[in-house]
Amino acid sequence: MSQNNNVDSIDDIDKKINSITLNANAPEFKPGLRVNAPAFVPRFNTSNQQNNSYNNNNQYQNRQYQNQNRNNYNQQPSVQSFNRAPTHLGANPIPQQRQQQPTQLKPVVVSLSSSAAQTAPPKPAVIPEKTPVQTPPESSEKQEKPVVAQPKVTPPKPESAPSESSVPKRSKPEGSSTPAAAQQNELTKEEEASLLNLHFKEHFNVIFIGHVDAGKSTLGGNILFLTGMVDKRTMEKYEKEAKEAGRESWYLSWALDTNAEERAKGKTVECGRAYFETDKRRYTILDAPGHKNYVPSMLGGAAQADIGVLVVSARKGEFETGFERGGQTREHAMLARTNGVKNLIVVINKMDDPTVQWDKARYDEIVVKITPFLKSSGYNPKTDLIFLPISGFTGVNIKEPSPKDHPWYTGKTLIETLDTMDAVERKLNAPLRLPIMEKYKEMGTIVGGKIYSGYVKPGMKVVLMPNKISCEVATVFGENDDEVESAICGDIVKLRLRGIEEEDISEGHVLCDAANPCQGTSVFDAQLVIVDAKNIIAPGYSAVMHVHGAIQEVFLSEFLHLMDKKGRKSRKPPQFVKKGQSCIARFTAAEPICIEKFSVLPQLGRFTLRDEGKTIAIGKVVKLN
Repeated sequence: MSQNNNVDSIDDIDKKINSITLNANAPEFKPGLRVNAPAFVPRFNTSNQQNNSYNNNNQYQNRQYQNQNRNNYNQQPSVQSFNRAPTHLGANPIPQQRQQQPTQLKPVVVSLSSSAAQTAPPKPAVIPEKTPVQTPPESSEKQEKPVVAQPKVTPPKPESAPSESSVPKRSKPEGSSTPAAAQQNELTKEEEASLLNLHFKEHFNVIFIGHVDAGKSTLGGNILFLTGMVDKRTMEKYEKEAKEAGRESWYLSWALDTNAEERAKGKTVECGRAYFETDKRRYTILDAPGHKNYVPSMLGGAAQADIGVLVVSARKGEFETGFERGGQTREHAMLARTNGVKNLIVVINKMDDPTVQWDKARYDEIVVKITPFLKSSGYNPKTDLIFLPISGFTGVNIKEPSPKDHPWYTGKTLIETLDTMDAVERKLNAPLRLPIMEKYKEMGTIVGGKIYSGYVKPGMKVVLMPNKISCEVATVFGENDDEVESAICGDIVKLRLRGIEEEDISEGHVLCDAANPCQGTSVFDAQLVIVDAKNIIAPGYSAVMHVHGAIQEVFLSEFLHLMDKKGRKSRKPPQFVKKGQSCIARFTAAEPICIEKFSVLPQLGRFTLRDEGKTIAIGKVVKLN
């Protein structure tokens, strides 16, 4: 009886086993693997017959094998059999299994510190939760390698990021939209000095403006020839082609007027662009069309200009036609000043014409007539205006003077004058602002424009406003369409963008720093000056707004104040305004437009209103609503 009392009943054994199996306090087995370690592949001792039995048993991961273990008490249990412990009489088999397991199976654990394999020391067995086996017995016969059943663990997700302790952090790309990455776009003093050293020659954008047939394109072409940007052979080719077309005197202009329409008509249609440099500076020529039908193209060029060259013909009759009412000399000079061109070089061209023959009296007459108008347009005659006589066709006084032709003029040549102009303030260490002036598709999406502030380089993250489309700068092209390492504010560049399609871009959109984009708005307040209006202007009036590269229809919602000549505001809003008056008004745009307050960035804060082919008003943004 005493012997029977020492033997546990089957129910008692089941309770003990269940208590071990369902021990919630047991630590969960977690393999100590690093993410960067190679995957664990178990290796087996094929010479051990018991291991073969062990592997075969694990291939049958199903319920039938579990039931077989309950009836076969003497069979060696496998790891999978711990899901359901045997119910034989006698001592608990779990400790016995722990003693036999190291002799039957020696799993190889790959060392993380060495490529050599090491034998894992025996660890206390952990009873996992019971999980149903999903693989049927038939599918296990197709396996070429034995499958070892593993205790239930929580495997790492394939897409989960590695832990910070095991994998070094990757630096974020420059230009990211996160605040931390935004600091990377801010230049240190050393980086700013490095960029300035890379672009050691100061860059100026010079726009040639004036009435049609004043000689702007001819002057620009001769500058390119005299500075070596167009070689003699190419110029001889242009001369031959122009002679065959019956346009022999136009061959110099063909260096800028490149399309067939412009060469056939002898008129510039689009704002041409060319590049030259001197020993001191780099220049981009912006050749604006002189015809009144192409004023919008002239406005796009003026928005990119730093210096203006007003070309006036000295030929009798031509100056009067261009300067009197209806001519483009007046309008171009005023629009250039409106777009921020503070310094104006007035070149009296065609002084070699037979009707002039370098007559000083004709030169003085033109200077006297044009100066009062330029002063009324906002130019200071003493500091902002420079007059000089030239011949765009023969090249006299462009690069070299000719004292025998003009003994009465001893001043500087045109290129010497450009080299001595005051430097232009650049906002290099500021958020990127690049209004889109052109776009096309060529081995990717290409956009072009002038950098108003900041800098740009390949790999930089940017955002297109107002669409809020994020993209990346793939390539930067300089003045000669060659790849460059970087470009800074003041440069007119082309960019190949990655992550955006050409149809998503419109002229007037602005590429901005990803962390500090400009604001796209439809309602804004502006200070307005009425320069030409047939009738009074009242709320509800609509016109076409030209601001940087954008052309947008706007509506005058209401007047806020009327301003006197001293800049004082009226308390009550006016009911209407007329020519010559100044006011503050609220405008509503048909679509969101990228602008800034004039006090923040003048290039994005000044605009022109045009209606029926005429300039009605000029203004500057004072508030964004």
